[in-house]
Amino acid sequence: MSQRLHVFYGGSFDPVHNGHLAIAQVVRDRLHADVSLLPAGAPPHKAGTHASGEQRAEMLELAIANMANIRVDHRELRRAGPSYTVDTLAELRAELGPQAPIAWLIGADSLLQLHTWQRWETLFDLAHIVAVRRPNTALDAQRLRADAPSVLAKINGRWLPPEALTDSPAGGFSLISLPELRPESSSELRQRIAQGENWQAWLPPSVVAYIERFNLYR
Repeated sequence: MSQRLHVFYGGSFDPVHNGHLAIAQVVRDRLHADVSLLPAGAPPHKAGTHASGEQRAEMLELAIANMANIRVDHRELRRAGPSYTVDTLAELRAELGPQAPIAWLIGADSLLQLHTWQRWETLFDLAHIVAVRRPNTALDAQRLRADAPSVLAKINGRWLPPEALTDSPAGGFSLISLPELRPESSSELRQRIAQGENWQAWLPPSVVAYIERFNLYR
Protein backbone atom coordinates (compact mmCIF):
# COMPACT_ATOMS: atom_id res chain seq x y z
CA MET A 1 0.00 0.00 0.00
CA SER A 2 1.37 3.43 -0.97
CA GLN A 3 2.30 5.88 1.74
CA ARG A 4 1.26 9.53 1.73
CA LEU A 5 3.70 11.76 -0.11
CA HIS A 6 5.60 14.47 1.79
CA VAL A 7 6.34 17.48 -0.44
CA PHE A 8 8.81 20.18 0.61
CA TYR A 9 8.85 23.60 -1.05
CA GLY A 10 11.87 25.76 -0.26
CA GLY A 11 12.45 29.41 -1.03
CA SER A 12 13.21 32.85 0.32
CA PHE A 13 9.50 33.78 0.54
CA ASP A 14 10.54 37.42 0.80
CA PRO A 15 7.62 37.91 1.07
CA VAL A 16 5.30 34.97 0.47
CA HIS A 17 2.66 35.89 -2.12
CA ASN A 18 -0.44 34.41 -3.72
CA GLY A 19 1.61 32.73 -6.45
CA HIS A 20 3.57 30.70 -3.87
CA LEU A 21 0.33 29.70 -2.18
CA ALA A 22 -1.30 28.71 -5.47
CA ILE A 23 1.62 26.40 -6.28
CA ALA A 24 1.47 24.78 -2.83
CA GLN A 25 -2.27 24.19 -3.16
CA VAL A 26 -2.09 22.81 -6.72
CA VAL A 27 0.64 20.37 -5.72
CA ARG A 28 -1.16 19.36 -2.53
CA ASP A 29 -4.36 18.61 -4.43
CA ARG A 30 -2.78 17.01 -7.49
CA LEU A 31 -0.49 14.73 -5.49
CA HIS A 32 -2.79 14.22 -2.47
CA ALA A 33 0.21 15.24 -0.41
CA ASP A 34 1.24 17.09 2.72
CA VAL A 35 3.16 20.22 1.71
CA SER A 36 5.75 21.98 3.89
CA LEU A 37 7.07 25.45 3.05
CA LEU A 38 10.69 25.99 4.11
CA PRO A 39 11.94 29.59 4.30
CA ALA A 40 15.68 29.63 3.66
CA GLY A 41 17.91 30.99 6.38
CA ALA A 42 20.75 31.96 4.03
CA PRO A 43 19.76 31.38 0.38
CA PRO A 44 22.93 30.15 -1.41
CA HIS A 45 22.06 31.80 -4.75
CA LYS A 46 21.09 35.20 -3.35
CA ALA A 47 23.03 37.98 -1.66
CA GLY A 48 20.58 38.07 1.25
CA THR A 49 16.98 38.68 2.18
CA HIS A 50 15.11 41.93 2.81
CA ALA A 51 13.03 40.70 5.75
CA SER A 52 14.48 38.66 8.60
CA GLY A 53 14.02 34.92 8.81
CA GLU A 54 11.61 35.34 11.70
CA GLN A 55 9.52 37.87 9.76
CA ARG A 56 9.39 35.69 6.64
CA ALA A 57 8.32 32.69 8.72
CA GLU A 58 5.65 34.72 10.52
CA MET A 59 4.24 35.91 7.18
CA LEU A 60 4.14 32.31 5.97
CA GLU A 61 2.29 31.18 9.10
CA LEU A 62 -0.27 33.94 8.58
CA ALA A 63 -0.69 33.09 4.90
CA ILE A 64 -1.40 29.38 5.43
CA ALA A 65 -3.44 29.71 8.62
CA ASN A 66 -6.60 28.29 7.03
CA MET A 67 -5.02 25.86 4.56
CA ALA A 68 -5.32 22.15 5.28
CA ASN A 69 -2.25 19.91 4.90
CA ILE A 70 0.11 22.87 4.35
CA ARG A 71 2.59 23.84 7.06
CA VAL A 72 5.76 25.85 7.66
CA ASP A 73 9.03 24.07 8.46
CA HIS A 74 11.55 26.32 10.24
CA ARG A 75 14.59 24.04 10.10
CA GLU A 76 16.62 26.06 7.59
CA LEU A 77 16.21 29.18 9.72
CA ARG A 78 17.62 27.34 12.73
CA ARG A 79 20.61 25.92 10.87
CA ALA A 80 23.81 27.97 10.55
CA GLY A 81 25.47 28.51 7.19
CA PRO A 82 24.01 28.42 3.66
CA SER A 83 20.63 26.70 3.31
CA TYR A 84 21.67 23.88 1.01
CA THR A 85 18.78 21.70 -0.12
CA VAL A 86 20.90 18.55 0.06
CA ASP A 87 21.50 19.11 3.79
CA THR A 88 17.80 19.72 4.39
CA LEU A 89 16.79 16.58 2.53
CA ALA A 90 19.37 14.52 4.43
CA GLU A 91 17.78 15.71 7.70
CA LEU A 92 14.28 14.96 6.44
CA ARG A 93 15.24 11.50 5.20
CA ALA A 94 16.76 10.67 8.59
CA GLU A 95 13.59 11.83 10.35
CA LEU A 96 10.99 10.27 8.06
CA GLY A 97 12.81 7.00 7.45
CA PRO A 98 14.17 5.22 4.39
CA GLN A 99 10.80 4.20 2.92
CA ALA A 100 8.81 7.45 3.18
CA PRO A 101 8.04 9.02 -0.23
CA ILE A 102 9.60 12.51 -0.22
CA ALA A 103 9.51 15.10 -3.00
CA TRP A 104 11.32 18.44 -3.34
CA LEU A 105 9.36 21.06 -5.27
CA ILE A 106 11.10 23.53 -7.58
CA GLY A 107 10.13 25.94 -10.32
CA ALA A 108 11.02 25.40 -13.95
CA ASP A 109 13.68 28.13 -13.76
CA SER A 110 15.34 26.32 -10.86
CA LEU A 111 15.35 23.06 -12.79
CA LEU A 112 17.39 24.73 -15.53
CA GLN A 113 19.89 25.82 -12.84
CA LEU A 114 19.83 22.59 -10.84
CA HIS A 115 23.36 21.64 -11.88
CA THR A 116 24.67 24.70 -9.99
CA TRP A 117 23.25 23.50 -6.66
CA GLN A 118 25.44 22.02 -3.96
CA ARG A 119 25.86 18.23 -4.53
CA TRP A 120 22.83 18.36 -6.79
CA GLU A 121 23.07 14.80 -8.06
CA THR A 122 22.71 13.53 -4.49
CA LEU A 123 19.23 15.08 -4.31
CA PHE A 124 17.82 12.14 -6.28
CA ASP A 125 19.16 9.69 -3.68
CA LEU A 126 17.14 11.49 -1.02
CA ALA A 127 13.89 12.52 -2.72
CA HIS A 128 11.90 12.80 -5.90
CA ILE A 129 12.20 16.13 -7.73
CA VAL A 130 8.96 17.78 -8.85
CA ALA A 131 9.17 20.77 -11.18
CA VAL A 132 6.29 23.21 -11.65
CA ARG A 133 5.83 24.62 -15.13
CA ARG A 134 4.03 27.85 -15.90
CA PRO A 135 1.37 27.80 -18.62
CA ASN A 136 2.64 28.42 -22.16
CA THR A 137 6.24 27.78 -21.05
CA ALA A 138 8.41 25.21 -22.81
CA LEU A 139 10.17 22.79 -20.49
CA ASP A 140 10.93 19.62 -22.40
CA ALA A 141 13.92 17.53 -23.42
CA GLN A 142 14.84 19.99 -26.17
CA ARG A 143 14.94 22.94 -23.77
CA LEU A 144 16.91 20.97 -21.18
CA ARG A 145 19.34 19.69 -23.82
CA ALA A 146 20.06 23.29 -24.83
CA ASP A 147 20.22 24.92 -21.40
CA ALA A 148 21.02 22.16 -18.89
CA PRO A 149 22.34 19.02 -20.60
CA SER A 150 23.74 17.53 -17.38
CA VAL A 151 20.31 17.86 -15.73
CA LEU A 152 18.65 16.18 -18.70
CA ALA A 153 21.17 13.32 -18.51
CA LYS A 154 20.38 12.88 -14.82
CA ILE A 155 16.60 12.83 -15.16
CA ASN A 156 16.51 10.63 -18.28
CA GLY A 157 14.89 7.39 -17.21
CA ARG A 158 13.52 8.98 -14.04
CA TRP A 159 10.36 10.61 -15.44
CA LEU A 160 7.29 9.51 -13.51
CA PRO A 161 3.62 10.49 -13.69
CA PRO A 162 2.73 12.46 -10.54
CA GLU A 163 0.48 9.69 -9.21
CA ALA A 164 3.43 7.24 -9.22
CA LEU A 165 5.59 9.24 -6.81
CA THR A 166 4.18 7.41 -3.78
CA ASP A 167 5.36 4.04 -5.13
CA SER A 168 9.00 4.67 -4.17
CA PRO A 169 10.81 6.83 -1.60
CA ALA A 170 13.08 8.80 -3.97
CA GLY A 171 14.80 8.99 -7.32
CA GLY A 172 12.00 10.06 -9.65
CA PHE A 173 11.30 13.23 -11.61
CA SER A 174 7.84 14.62 -12.32
CA LEU A 175 6.49 17.72 -14.02
CA ILE A 176 3.32 19.54 -12.98
CA SER A 177 1.77 22.39 -14.96
CA LEU A 178 -0.03 25.25 -13.26
CA PRO A 179 -3.61 25.65 -14.51
CA GLU A 180 -3.24 29.41 -14.92
CA LEU A 181 -0.47 31.95 -15.34
CA ARG A 182 0.50 33.64 -12.07
CA PRO A 183 1.67 37.27 -12.28
CA GLU A 184 3.21 37.49 -8.82
CA SER A 185 6.94 37.99 -8.28
CA SER A 186 8.62 38.69 -4.94
CA SER A 187 11.20 41.03 -6.48
CA GLU A 188 8.56 43.05 -8.34
CA LEU A 189 6.38 43.03 -5.23
CA ARG A 190 9.18 44.54 -3.14
CA GLN A 191 9.74 47.16 -5.84
CA ARG A 192 6.05 48.07 -5.89
CA ILE A 193 5.99 48.46 -2.11
CA ALA A 194 9.13 50.61 -2.13
CA GLN A 195 7.73 52.86 -4.85
CA GLY A 196 4.27 53.16 -3.32
CA GLU A 197 2.54 51.40 -6.22
CA ASN A 198 -0.42 49.02 -5.97
CA TRP A 199 0.77 45.79 -4.36
CA GLN A 200 -1.84 44.57 -1.87
CA ALA A 201 -3.75 42.38 -4.36
CA TRP A 202 -0.80 39.99 -4.67
CA LEU A 203 -0.90 39.02 -0.99
CA PRO A 204 -3.30 37.53 1.57
CA PRO A 205 -4.85 40.31 3.69
CA SER A 206 -3.13 39.02 6.83
CA VAL A 207 0.29 39.38 5.16
CA VAL A 208 -0.60 42.85 3.86
CA ALA A 209 -1.42 43.88 7.43
CA TYR A 210 1.86 42.45 8.71
CA ILE A 211 3.95 44.28 6.10
CA GLU A 212 2.18 47.55 6.87
CA ARG A 213 2.47 47.05 10.62
CA PHE A 214 6.25 46.56 10.49
CA ASN A 215 6.81 48.89 7.52
CA LEU A 216 8.65 46.21 5.57
CA TYR A 217 10.19 46.62 2.11
CA ARG A 218 10.01 50.42 2.19
